[in-house]
Amino acid sequence: MNILAIESSCDETAAAVVVDGRIVRSNVVASQSELHASTGGVVPEVAARAHLRMLVPVIRQALNNAECTWSDLDAIAGTSGPGLPGALLIGFNAARGLAFARDLPFIPVDHIEGHVRANWLGDEEPPLPALALVVSGGHTELILIDENGFFERLGGTRDDAAGEAFDKVARLLDLGYPGGPVVSQLAAESTDRSFRLPRAWLTGTDDFSFSGLKTAVLHTVQDDGAPPPAEIAWAFEDSVADVLSKKAVRVAEREGVTSLLVAGGVAANSRIRELIIERSSVPVFIPPPELCTDNAAMIGAAAGVHLDQAVRP
Repeated sequence: MNILAIESSCDETAAAVVVDGRIVRSNVVASQSELHASTGGVVPEVAARAHLRMLVPVIRQALNNAECTWSDLDAIAGTSGPGLPGALLIGFNAARGLAFARDLPFIPVDHIEGHVRANWLGDEEPPLPALALVVSGGHTELILIDENGFFERLGGTRDDAAGEAFDKVARLLDLGYPGGPVVSQLAAESTDRSFRLPRAWLTGTDDFSFSGLKTAVLHTVQDDGAPPPAEIAWAFEDSVADVLSKKAVRVAEREGVTSLLVAGGVAANSRIRELIIERSSVPVFIPPPELCTDNAAMIGAAAGVHLDQAVRP
């Protein structure tokens, strides 16, 4: 079953053709990173207008790359949320309209589920039950997936998501946007890694908090005796990775799952990957970096699961 999937929840315009929710025939992403660099973050109205310009070329490229015609498609999927309302409307309405015009099933897909389902696009299928740690610009969540594939949210961020904290720290260090890659790159240049920043454990809950860590970075930067920027970047990245990995591993052990999944744009961070793999007692599944950041292949993967429940628009 060939599924055309469309994703436009934030600042990536994406389309993909996915077979049976498992095989990626094409995956095209038009990033808006340069567009939003001057403002240090995503401007919703600017993002929505960019989606309008890029959506048709991206869909055409996805079909061409997959050597697929409209008549080869069996369903069309679109991200329904969460995300920026204006940006979401562009891709969602386009996907629904195309499905109506082609008389194909339309499958609305939750963005968070898409991130998690990216782990099923590899050669090996994660065993269930599983715990998924979703870390992105807008979300930091722990989700339990039972033997039947049903999701249960166990905890999430109480303030800043991990990716949002990376972006804000990047601004404090005058590194630019997006924050994740530039903070990680600077952290890799550190030589003295003795400087530490606080960890918010929120003992007794499955929740996260990074606002205090962000404030600690602000105070450190303003201090006349502050360590070099590379050491601050390392301490920040290590604090985030330490909390995410320890809490995820503890919850996985408590719930007795058979695998630990990591998903979302921040899952591309090498330090986070390293600590989770090192600490976990169960197999860890992490998509390749290009499937961690927002993309349409992950939406196609989730749509494949729901295809039997699809309704015509």
